[in-house]
Amino acid sequence: MSLASGFLTQLLHIALMLAAAPLVLGGVRWLKARMMGRTGAHPLQPLVDMLKLLRKRPVLADNASWISRAAPYVAAGAALAAAALVPSFTRGMAFAPVADLVLVAGLLALGRVALALAGLDVGTAFGGLGAAREMSFAALAEPALLIAVLSCAILAGTTGLEGIAAAFQEGALGLRVSLGLALLALLAVAVAENARIPVDNPATHLELTMVHEAMILEASGRHLALWEAASALRLTLWLALLAAVFLPFGTAPAGFAPLGWVFGLLAWAAKMAVLCLALAAFESAIAKMRVFRVPEFLGVALLLGLLGAILLFVSTRLA
Repeated sequence: MSLASGFLTQLLHIALMLAAAPLVLGGVRWLKARMMGRTGAHPLQPLVDMLKLLRKRPVLADNASWISRAAPYVAAGAALAAAALVPSFTRGMAFAPVADLVLVAGLLALGRVALALAGLDVGTAFGGLGAAREMSFAALAEPALLIAVLSCAILAGTTGLEGIAAAFQEGALGLRVSLGLALLALLAVAVAENARIPVDNPATHLELTMVHEAMILEASGRHLALWEAASALRLTLWLALLAAVFLPFGTAPAGFAPLGWVFGLLAWAAKMAVLCLALAAFESAIAKMRVFRVPEFLGVALLLGLLGAILLFVSTRLA
């Protein structure tokens, strides 16, 4: 029964992530619009746009190679695979043994590489600019993520999401300064990874948001729908990751427990709603960021994660 319940909860989790992704993206946009005094589009508008784009045939440049055709599917597949590994409403899913934070980071990196290659493939100026910035930012974002993972792994004794979430839920880790620093580092990386802050060049003011968007300017039809779906899945899995690691309360235990699944689903929805509200408030407070400040922003996240790991290592050695 445990094996069957594991596969059942895994399928339910994947369906939940696919259904929640456009709602999370649209909900953050709607909340942000309401905070700014605007009506805003319906929270389900991203889903409507994706379905409309899926019915359209993509138009490719004459010099586009197979990379432009394969990159959207690779990015969407990597985002879906990473989202399938991050627990939501229950523990003990079928993919729990391989749900490792390092593997999740690798899948996110795979999607980033696919996005950068798509921007470089056609050879446009904006695509090359966006790809160069994306990889330069990744050089700071990925180490910050891995160092934050190191802090959690030292305390929980594993890099597996199942073990880390269980240790947090049982209160075995307690309140530590190092965990707070790791949380701040992960929050900064999540904001940068999802391009939640518009970036511009103060000298020209013509490069607003030209980081992630620049690499998909040539995309259309089904390919654009896949890029949008990958972006929504990445945002959802980052929020779900923060909820699973730092807000594990309410998660149903492993095994067949339909009533526990319902309560776990309600708790997960509440946590995701709170995180969406916090993200919308953060975006409303910050209009944009200078492009030269992004490396500093990620550098601070890297230093915070490193400081947390050092404090944790020293405290465990002294104990």
